[in-house]
Amino acid sequence: MSGSLFPTYTRAERIADAAIHMLGVPLGLIAAVWLVIAGWDGGRTTTASAIYGLGLVGMLSASAAYNLASHGTLKHILRRIDHAMIFVMIAGTYTPFALLGLGGEMGGWLCGAIWTTAVLGVASKLLLPYGWERLSLVLYLAMGWAILTVIGPLSDALSMPAIVLVFIGGILYTIGTAFHSFKRLPFQNAFWHLLVLAAAACHFASIYYEFV
Repeated sequence: MSGSLFPTYTRAERIADAAIHMLGVPLGLIAAVWLVIAGWDGGRTTTASAIYGLGLVGMLSASAAYNLASHGTLKHILRRIDHAMIFVMIAGTYTPFALLGLGGEMGGWLCGAIWTTAVLGVASKLLLPYGWERLSLVLYLAMGWAILTVIGPLSDALSMPAIVLVFIGGILYTIGTAFHSFKRLPFQNAFWHLLVLAAAACHFASIYYEFV
């Protein structure tokens, strides 16, 4: 495969994107560790927080590794891992809300359905040929907004601030996909990753506020 698979950015665009990643990875790691320690109960809260934290750090780290790598075989591999980790992050973010918020049978079914979809998505990203990026972008959004299928019970289970933060995060992710798709926009990759950080921060704040 040729390097043409990857977009070409100016030096300023690469520096801006690198700065965002160098900020995002350590902040994500601090947030994940803080969440687990602050909410430690040795049970479901610890487990759900750890799963979310691993998804957060994994996604940010994979994104940094891929976007900062030079063109070559390694970058192709990192690209697959980066895109696969988005599925893990989505499922990881659902986990506290499903297991701790909804709980019971409904929470278990939601968690199982999201993780099953995520595993299939990861497998497709790692094993299938390139060529269905736009479809996978739609799947990312569909998985994220599948929260609407349980919005009634979830609204009953969560506080209003937590719900608002969830939806602000979802909206920011959705806006970010527009920047991700608009390749001709200057600094579009940096804007995309900045919106990802902002959205992830909203979801972290929601989880911390509600369950810690």
